[in-house]
Formats: sequence, structure tokens, C-alpha cells
Amino acid sequence: MTTILLVEDSLTETEVITRHLRQAGLNVISVTSGEEARIQLQSQKPDLVILDVILPGQSGFELCREIKTNTSTQAIPVVICSTKGTEADKLWGSMLGADAYIPKPVDQQALMQTIQQLTSVY
Repeated sequence: MTTILLVEDSLTETEVITRHLRQAGLNVISVTSGEEARIQLQSQKPDLVILDVILPGQSGFELCREIKTNTSTQAIPVVICSTKGTEADKLWGSMLGADAYIPKPVDQQALMQTIQQLTSVY
């Protein structure tokens, strides 16, 4: 089963995105901060990471850069999912290694298409 690591500090967004993913038959692990995400990434490698940009402590952009520069996690696709949807934000995410950028509120169909494109197991 495909496992998605969802890094989102909003309980409402977590519930909505988790519901979309589980309806598609995906396993979801959700955490609320970059620190929790790092701990999770050390113990279990997900098939894909969905990252909010605005997180407590470290930003999603910073975490994306960490994931993509670490040899043990750099192959994991990263999707940034944020209300910060300007072209500058999308470009910055891309420069830091994000594989895709999805604006909030999340469109279920766009999310599923993106996951399908980035994972071979879905």
C-alpha cells in the first residue's frame, strides 16, 4: 500500500486531505511539524510527502530542502500544498526541490492526479 506522509498543522486541512487520500486507498501518516516529519522520515520512508508551507518552527520550504538534500530521502517525491500560491512561491518550491505545488483549498482530483504522476505504486 502506498504511504503518504502529510505534514500539516491545521486539523481541518489534515482531516480533509486525509479523507481524500484514504478514499483512494492510500495509507496516511500525519504530523503537525517539521520536527515530527524528520522523526517519521528516519523511522519509515513514505512513498510521497505532502507539505504545508506555514508550519510551527521550520517552514515547509526549509523541510523540503532538507528532504531533497539528504541522500536517504531525496528520492521521495514532495508535494507542497499551501495557501501561499503565488508564482513566486511555486518557483521557490521548485527551486528547493518540490516535485509539485498544489494550492489550497485542495482540489481532490488535482491531488490524486499529482500523486498518481509522482508515484509508480498508485
